[in-house]
Amino acid sequence: MVRKRIVVLYGGKADEHSISCISAAGVLAAMDEERFEAVPIGITKQGEWLTGCTDPRDFDFKKTPLPVVSAGEGTSRVVLDMGMGGDGFFARSSPDDGVQGQSSANKHSTLTSLGHIDAVLPILHGPYGEDGTVQGLLEMLGVPYVGCGVFASAACMDKHFTKILLTDAGIPVAPDVTLDTRPYTTASSFDSAAGEFIAQVRTAKLRYPLFVKPSRAGSSFGVTKVERAGDAAELATAVREASRHDWKVLVEQGIDGREIECAVLASRISEEPRASWPGEIVLDRRESGDVQFYDFDSKYIDSGASHVQVPADLPAETLRRVQEIAIKAFKAVDGIGMSRVDTFVGADGNIVVNEVNTIPGFTPISMYPKAWEATGVNYGKLITTLIESALDPA
Repeated sequence: MVRKRIVVLYGGKADEHSISCISAAGVLAAMDEERFEAVPIGITKQGEWLTGCTDPRDFDFKKTPLPVVSAGEGTSRVVLDMGMGGDGFFARSSPDDGVQGQSSANKHSTLTSLGHIDAVLPILHGPYGEDGTVQGLLEMLGVPYVGCGVFASAACMDKHFTKILLTDAGIPVAPDVTLDTRPYTTASSFDSAAGEFIAQVRTAKLRYPLFVKPSRAGSSFGVTKVERAGDAAELATAVREASRHDWKVLVEQGIDGREIECAVLASRISEEPRASWPGEIVLDRRESGDVQFYDFDSKYIDSGASHVQVPADLPAETLRRVQEIAIKAFKAVDGIGMSRVDTFVGADGNIVVNEVNTIPGFTPISMYPKAWEATGVNYGKLITTLIESALDPA
């Protein structure tokens, strides 16, 4: 059997850079080496595409829990020829390689083909990877890739527009108001606008607690829980923090419910998407007040803060309805390949969709692979299925 050559893209310019590296390590370790030849390409935080840099599988996560892609000895920049499709991946090397500060017009540099590429597996979380930008690049290059297309990726990256699509499909979402923070450039200007922010919350009749978050960011970056009703200063501080990640800020009514996540897999365009057993992120210190919501640290840093339980401890009928709503949401955003649909399930059984993640985490403790493993699809088979969905989507 001739192995298919698969580029695994990881790193990226977004805040989720290190999480992408950890996800890529898991994906590369799980790939079927008899069927696929992995071609790792790391993207630095500055946006440089590199080959020959540290393989994610070689990161020492105990010493460096948040690894980064960086240039080193033997590293070369990746150059794409947009007219050559799968044959358009090249490594630019030169006598003074080190990449940092190297001129792309270096007269002594040479291009070496990386060989034919059959498909690309983007493991890029957040902006510049999960938002349709890389997907559009690969569409123009004419190379198959795993996961959602340009529209679904862009729409789901923006929580504001995700809500519009879901609402139009009759899927319940949390009430919210969207703020444009571009006019505010200093801490004092945010403080001065506190009254305007609180007025918009009151006009929208949002109940506390509120969650203030960037509209286009992931991994809980910039998210603040606001609990004191009517405290304009607290709200302004939270809006300013979210604006560090995106000028479009969502102020969302908190939902009194359990956080239930469902993995969706669409291995063929012609087939109905499948939903995994829904799982729950259990916050192990919530009762003590130490962890109030599923933030970045409890996701990736503090292993004692939370754990994944699949299937969630809910009635079978509720689990079934979560699966149905997850598939409906996936279709509403024109999803393909994979997505993780996050919901809140209230004590009364009502289900509200929180967001749709088109490139979910693939770390060893991430919900997406854990949910499919509990449903009978192990990590390796999941990766194979996703790659095959790109190679043969019909």
